[in-house]
Amino acid sequence: MPGFASAAPSEHADVIIVGHGLAGLVAACELTDAGRKVMIVDQESGKNLGGQAHWSLGGLFFIDSPEQRLMGLRDSPERARRDWMTTAGFDRQPHRRGSEDYWAYRWAEAYLDFAAGEKRSWLAGMGMVWIPTVGWAERGDGRPGHPGNTVPRFHLTLGTGPGVVEPFVRRIRAAADRGLVTFRFRHRVDELVTTGGAVTGIRGTRLAPSTAPRGVKSNRTAVGDFEFRAPLVLVASGGIGGNQELVRQNWPTRLGSPPSFMVTGVPAHVDGRMLDITERAGGRMVNRDRMWHYTEGIRNHSSIWPGHGIRVLAAPSSMWFDAAGRRFASPGIPSYDTLGTLELIARSGYEYSWFVLNKRIIEKEFVLSGSEQNPELTAKNLPLYLANRAIDDVPKPVQAFLDKGPDFVTARTVGELTAKMNRLAGSDLLDAASLNRQIKHRDRESGNPRSRDEQIRGIRRSLDYLGDSLIRTVPMHRILDPDAGPLIAIKMNILTRKTLGGLQTDLSGRVLGSDGSPVPGLMAAGEAAGFGGGGVHGYRALEGTFLGGCLFSGRTAGRAAAKAVR
Repeated sequence: MPGFASAAPSEHADVIIVGHGLAGLVAACELTDAGRKVMIVDQESGKNLGGQAHWSLGGLFFIDSPEQRLMGLRDSPERARRDWMTTAGFDRQPHRRGSEDYWAYRWAEAYLDFAAGEKRSWLAGMGMVWIPTVGWAERGDGRPGHPGNTVPRFHLTLGTGPGVVEPFVRRIRAAADRGLVTFRFRHRVDELVTTGGAVTGIRGTRLAPSTAPRGVKSNRTAVGDFEFRAPLVLVASGGIGGNQELVRQNWPTRLGSPPSFMVTGVPAHVDGRMLDITERAGGRMVNRDRMWHYTEGIRNHSSIWPGHGIRVLAAPSSMWFDAAGRRFASPGIPSYDTLGTLELIARSGYEYSWFVLNKRIIEKEFVLSGSEQNPELTAKNLPLYLANRAIDDVPKPVQAFLDKGPDFVTARTVGELTAKMNRLAGSDLLDAASLNRQIKHRDRESGNPRSRDEQIRGIRRSLDYLGDSLIRTVPMHRILDPDAGPLIAIKMNILTRKTLGGLQTDLSGRVLGSDGSPVPGLMAAGEAAGFGGGGVHGYRALEGTFLGGCLFSGRTAGRAAAKAVR
């Protein structure tokens, strides 16, 4: 295949995959299914097999699925394409070959075909199952031509992130037993080896063994060097979300200065090193300033990695204020528009914001992102999960944050709550009378059937959807209703997570150089490639598309590599 290195066999492997996360594992499965010999190299220990995907909630984006139809939802490929392209906002000449968005746009079209086609049956064939109530992430305000999912498309995998990773780990272990896979854990790649303009291997440092549990920061003690050769190297090393220095270097100028304090949504090994290394070998990085950082980050009371933050996935009932106590207008409503709310926070002049709610809301509307925060779902106990979502009680992981979370305060009155919020923030920005006035206005509107209040309309829209009314959205009520208390305030921090830009790849996963030609012997998949093409999401994600992007780009690159190396 043009653009690939020589197909001659190697003493080490037919293909070297850098990164043992989901995209790398999927690519390795495709290669070994075709009988190719694969070496998987990663700087972390085998305890971290599966990478970031293990920690995820396991949400996947499907189009016109059986679960959607069960919930009475009408979806279609045409509708999903319209939502995706509106939300992505590709504006870097997507139809001009050689531009930053050219391949990203084409990967988006290919991924939408995959999500509407064989994606679900392919995964179901490996044993994956999804809960019947489809989540409505990034729903926007419902207006035509505005960002967001116009119907729910977030399908929670039974087993969360580990449930998505497990089938591929199982297949890779079986391939290793057949002699087709070699793992090189604790091998940090420092350089891509090039010969005659083609990538022909990797070179780097062997790190000391680590007994650190999964996700915990491991040592970087060098104990030796290594060099491995192969006709193809596939980079699947993830993004920059665990490296706040790189996040700040790439922070988009349209959002002003980067926050001085952020919490971190991924382990420290998500450090972005391989992006610079691949660029030095001739690969082209595009859309560096496109990142996906959440606005509802809370500090973990029991951190696993440095600065460990958890994202809150809330339904629309909580009130959202800036640091000075000014209520956000749309899209600053929970579950609406992550990037739009990030822009509102940036314009507020402060780095954090506040949720104000009550116990009745938190009982039903709070989901904490992550496999470890959803034990029933991770354990594949669907009846217990659904029962816990339906009953009027605070879920145990959420209660743990109410009891121990450093960003939570509770009170019986607005005055008491405001005082505690100011103490937590170390400021006197918040005025109790102003906060009380805004909450009372919202409460009055909750009883007005013709209310034009954007949040009240959003709550009603949510309650009209069966899935939300069953397990995600509390019936309309006054926040200051004494029977719904106590009052709760949560200091929301910016939480680093995903890299939306990345190495530019064509539709087979070949890394392109600055002239638009493939770099011989070099491929990329997953977050390192912007989930395909150097930025398949554009500026915004519809959610459920990060794991999906790893699955699709890993599968595509693995199949192309298997054909190229014989």
